[in-house]
Amino acid sequence: MAEAAVIAEQPLRQFCEGVLKKLGVPAEDARITTDVLVVADLRGIESHGVARLGRYVAGLKEGFMRPTDQSRVLKETKATALIDGGQSLGQVVGKRGMDLAIKKARDTAVGVVAVRNSNHYGIAGYYSLMALEHNLIGISTTNAGPLVVPTFGRTSILGTNPISLAAPALKEKAFVLDMATSTVPRGKVEVYNRLGKPMPHGWAVDETGRSSTDPKRVLTALANRLGGGLLPLGGEGEDLGGHKGYGLALMVDVLSGVLSGAATGLQVYADEKRPNVGHFFMALDPAAFRPLDEFRRDMDRLAQELKDSPKAHGQERIYVHGEKSFALMEKHRKAGIPLDPKVVENLKKIGTDLGIPWGTG
Repeated sequence: MAEAAVIAEQPLRQFCEGVLKKLGVPAEDARITTDVLVVADLRGIESHGVARLGRYVAGLKEGFMRPTDQSRVLKETKATALIDGGQSLGQVVGKRGMDLAIKKARDTAVGVVAVRNSNHYGIAGYYSLMALEHNLIGISTTNAGPLVVPTFGRTSILGTNPISLAAPALKEKAFVLDMATSTVPRGKVEVYNRLGKPMPHGWAVDETGRSSTDPKRVLTALANRLGGGLLPLGGEGEDLGGHKGYGLALMVDVLSGVLSGAATGLQVYADEKRPNVGHFFMALDPAAFRPLDEFRRDMDRLAQELKDSPKAHGQERIYVHGEKSFALMEKHRKAGIPLDPKVVENLKKIGTDLGIPWGTG
């Protein structure tokens, strides 16, 4: 197995921004889109990092992702808004949606924004993290193309439909939940496929509806709509709570898709030229309920209680969501971002095709 290539953050950003600008994306929107991708890699979510750049290059070239921001507010109240993304880059639309939710929360204590007619927006956590800069609680969800089989089903109907919630603490790191509602995201299956490794049982089922460890078989079946797909969080059946993951995925589709009027279930990406992805953003001011410092202090106390509790045999530490990602971010900022050699190869090819030089500083 080839060793990861370690790439410095700034040259990687410059390269991705250069690629997007070459395809007609304005400089600021290229910066935003790149930031979402690079932050994913910095936080250790390589399935949603710069490895995904090719997806946006293809979308821009084929025309179902618009290079300039076409989003507009369709309906608005003091605390809510509905945005039509106009088929623009999901990251650009997503940031606009969360910015608006934050603005409303600062004015009225709560801001809720639903988005339709958008594209893939990257990691859900990027948008919930934005709220922390204003000492707000942030929530972000999105629906996605059908990849997940419902409990007792054998054909993918729902997306990996992530949920993210971020809440500020005082001395502890902020609580940042950022999770797919499937056992794993598709990107993780793609990572195993790139590495040529079998994946663990319970991640996905093949076209027969049986659990499979062959990432290539599962990805091929998904790509050709032959059946099979990822399993909901909890795995097969109900014994380990798979129906709960299925319910969470459905909840995300209700908030992101049904509420906004975006596509849902099988309709997301049913028309390749018009994905119509839906997002949901919420910002909430804890100070509307109690003094902010008291809230943050109690977030610290809760985290400390968890981390001080007895450890399982052979374990030395209990983590709170977000801690590992913040530590990785710090490490990768200093030492560089590890990328799979195949990802680097693909990026170089994108650069060559567009005349953007690959420089790794």
